[in-house]
Amino acid sequence: MKFQHLLFLLFFGAVLTAQTSYQSPPQAIADLVDAPLAPRVTMDDGAEWMLLLERSAYKSIEELSEKEMRLGGLRINPKTNIGSRTTYYSGLSVKKARGNDVRPVKGLPERPRLANLSWSPDQKRVAVTHTTPEGVELWVVKVEDAEAKRLVGPRLNANMRGAFTWARDGKSLLVKILPENRPALIDTENAVPTGPTVS
Repeated sequence: MKFQHLLFLLFFGAVLTAQTSYQSPPQAIADLVDAPLAPRVTMDDGAEWMLLLERSAYKSIEELSEKEMRLGGLRINPKTNIGSRTTYYSGLSVKKARGNDVRPVKGLPERPRLANLSWSPDQKRVAVTHTTPEGVELWVVKVEDAEAKRLVGPRLNANMRGAFTWARDGKSLLVKILPENRPALIDTENAVPTGPTVS
């Protein structure tokens, strides 16, 4: 009896050590988990245009593996300079409030990670950030044309709210940009202290 238990434990241990990568569930379960959520909807002040924001119910393993730095109550990603717990949208579509025609926004990057959406004062454009592995970009969508264009490369400082602000005319933006000569953030896990912590 003890010999059979030992064989079972050896077999079970071998099975556990053989599983070195993530496993996929059966297709029926995967389809259920990956079923798309209803889009989030935002409208202009005149209730003429609707933006449909596509989203996922879960973060990817890649997103969950990104580094997080805690600083004064903030949770930031030190590599991309945006909140590490930001919720992203994966696509945008435009629709007239009184129509049925839904048009996906053209010109967006492949696999977008969109956040910080803001309508312009004249309600003709929408500014939005896109997070890349290198940092945060600023994009603007012309609502009526359903077209997106990148304005600023991965240089935005989006660690706190207000990475950009629309001017009153709706044609220009005030943007928080990281300085080119900014020193690197201190890696507290590997940094050697230069003195004692005094409190």
